Amino acid sequence: MRIGIIGSGKIGGTLARRFVDAGHEVAVSNSRGPETLAVLVEELGPLAQAMTAPEAARFGELVVVSVPFGRYRELTDEAVGGKVVIDTNNYYPQRDGHFEELDSDRTTSSELLQAHLPDARIVKAFNAILWSRLDEDGRPAGDPGRLGIPISGDDEESKRIAATLIDEIGFDPVDAGTLAEGGRKHQPGTPGYTNGLPTTELRALLGVAAD
Repeated sequence: MRIGIIGSGKIGGTLARRFVDAGHEVAVSNSRGPETLAVLVEELGPLAQAMTAPEAARFGELVVVSVPFGRYRELTDEAVGGKVVIDTNNYYPQRDGHFEELDSDRTTSSELLQAHLPDARIVKAFNAILWSRLDEDGRPAGDPGRLGIPISGDDEESKRIAATLIDEIGFDPVDAGTLAEGGRKHQPGTPGYTNGLPTTELRALLGVAAD
């Protein structure tokens, strides 16, 4: 699969490594330009290339958004229409500024992204795991100590695609529900956020039945 990654910080850069290790083609991008990603691309090898953010979005059959939430309006629907977009972002008011609709819990950050990108298929994932665990703690399928990664979304096929990627890089996907219901279960401040729980414990915490 071709995967475009918008934002190559701790989470975006780590996902690029994991996806390349799994055999996927990756285009990485950031706000400073492709030339600043030369070291990362060299490290990732021949399956990776650096692009601008719009180019990476067009390149990807699937797109990962890993930029500070406050900048979500910079993304455009044109490049991601019809595509699965994995949203790794979290809302931090001290960094992003205050959004009244989030402060009052009227909606979730991923629902705002979905409204901004109406033709994309948003899946919330990778927002509740520390980048270091993502980098170091992947385990083979069936390992009893395998960590779970919660995902949320309104489109079942899109969640299945995201779940397959999560499994490929050594973690168990745990379907928490829709963007509204599930997204609230693994946003900052919730018990499952960045605790790195084994799958059975995460399912119990989120009230999710085993597959």
